[in-house]
Amino acid sequence: MLARSPTHSPGPLARAFDRFLLNRIAVFGLCLIVPLIVLILSYPLWWSFKPNDIDLLAMNGGPTAKHWFGTDGVGRDVFARVLEGGRISLLVAILSTVIAAAIGFLVGATSALAGRVTDAVTMRLVDLVMTLPPVIFLLVLASIAGTGIWPTILVISLLSWPLLARMIRSRLLELRERDFVIAARGMGARLPHLLFRHGLPNSIDILVVFATLQIANSILLEAGLSFLGLGIAPPAASWGNMLNAARSTAVFEQYPWQWLFPGAALVLAVLAINFIGDGLRDAFDPRTE
Repeated sequence: MLARSPTHSPGPLARAFDRFLLNRIAVFGLCLIVPLIVLILSYPLWWSFKPNDIDLLAMNGGPTAKHWFGTDGVGRDVFARVLEGGRISLLVAILSTVIAAAIGFLVGATSALAGRVTDAVTMRLVDLVMTLPPVIFLLVLASIAGTGIWPTILVISLLSWPLLARMIRSRLLELRERDFVIAARGMGARLPHLLFRHGLPNSIDILVVFATLQIANSILLEAGLSFLGLGIAPPAASWGNMLNAARSTAVFEQYPWQWLFPGAALVLAVLAINFIGDGLRDAFDPRTE
């Protein structure tokens, strides 16, 4: 008789992916964000206007076949500026999220795996950062760091890591009592080995969900800073500074395309990413196993 080939059950990542695809809201968010990202990345290849091209004969022009989203007060194409603003917003959000995730993981994992004294000192630092009023902390950091892409990335990164550090610590506190970690310590494994050989693989789900939701939060933070004049400075395009430039009553009433399109792009991007993040959080939830 022929031996039957053993059937392999899918791993946890495969099961999480299957659950994600069953979440209609998350898939809808994916269908929203993917075309938006494609437009943002590819528009210089097929759109004839650059974000800072000025046409003095087309100032405050409404949407036309030539300028799909109209023009602003100095004749710049709003469509090009919305997509360029999305490129800058996503760049700031992704880089700040990567930095915040790295800091949060290292702080939380070190706190959990390095010993009781290190744990106590590190958690008091995290508590101190988390007790600072976030809006005031954000404005103070922004005023110190200045405007521009890299200062904005730095400010958002320094504001965003403490919550992740606490989540990572909570996960790894249970892990450090397991036999394989105790055995690794007994064999002389140092902290970097424990962090990246044991801590990181057991924190992937937390990092993925945090990164997804934090990207949406970072987009909002960047837009808020730019709206206040503390983020991306003109003439560089950003959804926040485009809304700031269109905040006057005359623009708001007479030229609504100057704030409607960047505002709609901001809302759609944040909603789509939040839908994906919620779907990932549900997919990785062990109670759905």
